[in-house]
Amino acid sequence: MTALSILTSTKKALGLADEYVAYDPDILMFINTAFSTLNQLGLGPEEGFAIVDKEATWDAFFTDLRLNGIQTYVYLRVRNLFDPPTTSYLIEAMDKQRQELESRLNLVREGDSWVDPFLPTP
Repeated sequence: MTALSILTSTKKALGLADEYVAYDPDILMFINTAFSTLNQLGLGPEEGFAIVDKEATWDAFFTDLRLNGIQTYVYLRVRNLFDPPTTSYLIEAMDKQRQELESRLNLVREGDSWVDPFLPTP
C-alpha cells in the first residue's frame, strides 16, 4: 500500500488543490469525525485516531487491503459535511453508498474479531 496523505487525497477527491489550504481546518475536523465513527464501528486503532496535518497517511490507520473502502467512506462523510449535494437524490445516493460501506467494512471486522456473545468469558 502506498503511503498516501489522508488530507491530500481527501482534498483531491473533493476537487481541491493540495496548495489551497483555506479549508484545511474544516476538512481536518470532518476527517476526524469520520475516524471517530469508524472507531465506534471497531475499525482502526483501538485507542482512536486523529490527524492534524497532511503528514498522516492511510497506512497509519489501516494496512489490511480488504479495508480500502475506508478511504471512500471518509470522503463521503467529509463531502456530506463540507460540501453537501444540493439535491435530495444525490444526498440519498451518497447516504446509501456510505451505509453500504459501513456494512461491508463491518463484515470484514466481524470476520476477524467476532466473539460469540453466548460463550462464557474466560
